[in-house]
Amino acid sequence: MNAPSAGWPDIDSTTRIGWIGAGVMGRSMCGHVLARGHRVTVFSRTRDKAAPLLDRGARWADRPADVARTSDVVVSMVGFPDDVRAVYLGDEGLLSAARTGMILIDMTTAPPSLAIEIDAAAAPRGIGTLDAPVSGGDVGARNATLSIMVGGDRAVFDAARPLFECLGKTIVYQGPAGAGQHAKMCNQIVIAGTMIGVCESLLYAARAGLDLETMLAAIRGGAAGCWTLDNLAPRILKRNFDPGFFVDHFVKDMGIALDEAERMKLSLPGLALARELYRSVQALGHGRCGTHALILALEHMAALAD
Repeated sequence: MNAPSAGWPDIDSTTRIGWIGAGVMGRSMCGHVLARGHRVTVFSRTRDKAAPLLDRGARWADRPADVARTSDVVVSMVGFPDDVRAVYLGDEGLLSAARTGMILIDMTTAPPSLAIEIDAAAAPRGIGTLDAPVSGGDVGARNATLSIMVGGDRAVFDAARPLFECLGKTIVYQGPAGAGQHAKMCNQIVIAGTMIGVCESLLYAARAGLDLETMLAAIRGGAAGCWTLDNLAPRILKRNFDPGFFVDHFVKDMGIALDEAERMKLSLPGLALARELYRSVQALGHGRCGTHALILALEHMAALAD
């Protein structure tokens, strides 16, 4: 495999890709990498979740370190910051076996400070790292239309771009390590407020006696039009709360954003309210539902008020 002048590997069909995480989004994303003809080695905390990838030719590894040993580039898409820390910095983590010239890409949403810590541990050894969280949910993962926000060294980003291009349509370099995660926090802040508006509009329409589908057809073509109206409001009408993105993970993301805001001495009262509403969703037992399950908590509150 050739290496560009910057020292990072050219990513082509001969590049060996490691993949860690086979959840709702990670499984689809890894599938696109397999479809490009890459040799892929997979690790997931639950092997059964990786079965569809193994059936398509991916190789199994028993631990992240084993993924690093058999890969040129490794991508992680896991659940929580503790998972990221273990995958990268644990005794059997990626950095315990990574080699000079490798690229490690974390696409999990995690604290910017953790991305900076991983980069600081990797860079002196000639290992490139990128924090590259995504937006677009299960739909974007399946259709390879994700928006990808990337932090890290620009030369590493340029080398990794062909891999990003098989996963998403909007790929934007944000700045040094941690910048991708900061951009993702901005994304989550918008989603939190938007979801409240979409759910409350449906509650209002129902109480006013409107036909909900007719109402949505009218407002989605105007200034209220957004991804949430197009993709998640129809699921609410069908009472389909399968996760494109788990409530539990969204509460985690909002906590990261609020912690960062506090560190920057910034008040975000709207986001704080959204987190409390989503904690109500968790309290009702819907933490493993999709984020549009917010409607269930708002319906519960409305019933209590009647």
